[in-house]
Amino acid sequence: MERFEVYIFTALCSVNFLISCLLFSKITREQRDPYMDEIFHVPQAQKYCEGKFNEWDPMITTLPGLYLASVGLIRPVVWLADMKGSVVCSTAMLRFINLLFNSGNLYIIYLIICRLHIKDKSRSATRRIFSALALSTFPVLYFFTFLYYTDAGSTFFTLFMYLMALYGSHKAAALLGVCAILFRQTNIIWVAFCAGTVVAQKMDESWRTESKKRDEKSPSQVPLTINGAMRVMRFLLEFLKMPNNIKAVVLSTWPYIAVAVAFAVFVVLNDGIVVGDRSSHEACLNFPQIFYFLSFTLIFSLPTSLSYQRVVRFLQSLRKQPLIYAVLMTVSLFLVWKFTFVHKYLLADNRHFPFYVWKRLFQRHGLVRFLLVPGYVFAAWNFVDTLRSKSLFWLLVFSTCLVAATVPQKLLEFRYFILPYVLYRVHIPVPSLPRLLLEFGLYTAVNAATVYIFINKTFQWPDSMAAQRFMW
Repeated sequence: MERFEVYIFTALCSVNFLISCLLFSKITREQRDPYMDEIFHVPQAQKYCEGKFNEWDPMITTLPGLYLASVGLIRPVVWLADMKGSVVCSTAMLRFINLLFNSGNLYIIYLIICRLHIKDKSRSATRRIFSALALSTFPVLYFFTFLYYTDAGSTFFTLFMYLMALYGSHKAAALLGVCAILFRQTNIIWVAFCAGTVVAQKMDESWRTESKKRDEKSPSQVPLTINGAMRVMRFLLEFLKMPNNIKAVVLSTWPYIAVAVAFAVFVVLNDGIVVGDRSSHEACLNFPQIFYFLSFTLIFSLPTSLSYQRVVRFLQSLRKQPLIYAVLMTVSLFLVWKFTFVHKYLLADNRHFPFYVWKRLFQRHGLVRFLLVPGYVFAAWNFVDTLRSKSLFWLLVFSTCLVAATVPQKLLEFRYFILPYVLYRVHIPVPSLPRLLLEFGLYTAVNAATVYIFINKTFQWPDSMAAQRFMW
């Protein structure tokens, strides 16, 4: 990082932290008491602050990573500042932990972007910095910076793990993966992703070697045809048959394998992934979740991904490969028809934005969910097209992890889309400065509207006097 870039990045980090502190102060003044899931997280963290590590709220479904991190950060400050009383682990103090994670996320995202796009000399420092700044204010992630939720910390440790994996420090990455899992058990999927990127790299090397033997001009390109798919399948089978390949993969990914084995032992002993209340977190094959994520991604990446040229390319692809798109449409319609699940919380809790998305869009008419399928197909094509600079095997690894992270979830919850979206966004080519400014403007407008609605548009339930607030 050049000195000029250091100064600019440091200044933007400081401004970002200052603005976040002002918003934090305003939100905390308006909502002093724990709200929503905080009614479980805050008392549990306060028990840990008191040293009561053997007490556990059975309604909490995640591991104690958030509370351990909070105690580990707060206790040294308390000791140095000689603080006493209820302020030590108050709701405001605990929420402030996520503000620190937000600053860490900005820095980690910047480092990941620099690492991923290191070969592209045309990307200026300004574009790298603004790309990281915009992504750190991604609305769903940024909103939960101001509440005591697991999202900010989970994102921080997962991205930190991936950064270490990019630098080849796989032991450190695996340890950070353990920290990420302690925040949210489903982060085991992103531990597998880090291991998968190592395997994908080795497959890329083997594929290029094989392609050179065939004297092909574009060894990394695979035609989107049945023959192309069959060739990839044959290659994968041949790769897995060779003991030397298996040995190389195991030696390269053993830290992640160790984490996976330990996690499997935990699942067996715990009789499942979820701790605490399992009745509301039952896994299912909710395949339309991947369609919801692709639509979500298309909307939030509009400033950076969509262009006239890309729409033209899609129409050309549609004309050249009508059979493939007909099959995609048919399969998508079938998945929507047979595998759409609706969680009871989605229909009952009118404090969340997904409640209104479902009510005003999907419940408007029984055919709406089918009429949206062409949009899903375009969103999927746009998703793949923006990642066309990545290798085929990397894309297969990421797609597999994306399906594993979204499909088993019965509840439509935008927070589940944070990590896959961030990982998607850092891998697309760094956009131009005007597009980055549009992206930052979109995120800022959504954040401003979300915070305004949360603070000012309160309402009450008929059976409760407490003020209810709208949120992601």
